[in-house]
Amino acid sequence: MKAGILFTGTGPILILTTYAALDDPKLVEKLNQKGIKKYIAYEVSEELVKQRYGQHFGVILGDLKQSDDLRVLDYDGHHVFYNFSLDEIGQPVFHEA
Repeated sequence: MKAGILFTGTGPILILTTYAALDDPKLVEKLNQKGIKKYIAYEVSEELVKQRYGQHFGVILGDLKQSDDLRVLDYDGHHVFYNFSLDEIGQPVFHEA
């Protein structure tokens, strides 16, 4: 599973996904269906996300299917942005349709 911060046109969101990469073509298609056609994504440690989101992480994870899927853990851009240090995120993945 991957956790990632996606910077979109409306601000950052935090996602959990079973896709292998934040630029997996199937994930890109799912995001496109949700109106996200352009983004900059940063992988975040699953353990770090679990520490920061506690019980909410468990609830969302329990709803995540074992097949390729996607869940938004946090869509409050201000909260997502300030919940992680820039030192805690991975290298950027760029996508533009």
